[in-house]
Amino acid sequence: MKIPKPSLNALRAFEATARLRSFTDAANELSVTHGAVSRHVRSLEETLGIQLLHRNAHATEPTPQGFRLAEGLTSAFKQIQTSIEQLMSGPVTLSCSESIMMYWLIPRIAQFRQLNPMVDLRVNMSSSLEDFARENISVAIRLSTRELPKEAVKVDVVEEWIGPVCTAEYMQLARLQSVDDLSRTRLLATKTRPLAWSEWYRTSGHANNRFKIADSFEHFYLMIQAAKCGLGVANVPRMLVRDDLNAGTLVAPFGFVQGPNKVSLWIAAHQSARPETIAVEDWLIAELRRAEKD
Repeated sequence: MKIPKPSLNALRAFEATARLRSFTDAANELSVTHGAVSRHVRSLEETLGIQLLHRNAHATEPTPQGFRLAEGLTSAFKQIQTSIEQLMSGPVTLSCSESIMMYWLIPRIAQFRQLNPMVDLRVNMSSSLEDFARENISVAIRLSTRELPKEAVKVDVVEEWIGPVCTAEYMQLARLQSVDDLSRTRLLATKTRPLAWSEWYRTSGHANNRFKIADSFEHFYLMIQAAKCGLGVANVPRMLVRDDLNAGTLVAPFGFVQGPNKVSLWIAAHQSARPETIAVEDWLIAELRRAEKD
């Protein structure tokens, strides 16, 4: 039996329509008219001799045969795109929060570029859940508790260590010698991690449900700056203040404990095999593990 050979344009139009459940959305994605998509799908159905879509005023749903075909086409088109991208060099976009960017990544970017002069590393300051696809992110640094985008793979890299920090002057003025002494200090917190103090008290084995937050900041980098200015005691991930601790700008009166979270990498599946992406991934894993090594 002669196997029909539908056009690639017809297959593209059908795959987009079945995936998006809409002729209009498929037309927008493919940059063609609604009528062109409809004609391509109709042509494909005539070529194959089967109905691929149920059409009504509210939605466009694949038939069982259409669903099987669309599933195979989606996989095939992704594989084609991946193969092309692996052959092409281009920038690698690394996404992380503003605080990680300021206190951890920026001091280390020069080292990465010295080691990998051929990799065009770009940065994206975001911690939202939607940015991965929209901003064409290659790799993202995220907490393990965050919801993973469907087209990314996750690598848990290190445990996150957390603890209180302040200036040496503030520690002396507050006579901060034991955990109980925290009750007479100004505790600083962030709106991005409102349970940070509760988590630290719990994981450090010091039960305290009556502590009071003096100031709450939008981001860690603001809270850390407040602590560096002597405004109180901040509870922070160690990776964000390692350089300040080494420089003596901040001190950790009670050290750090392993918190409930891990630091993870999200890697775009379609870029994971690119040599440039692998170089960034390997470097991040090595640096994160070095930074969190006791």
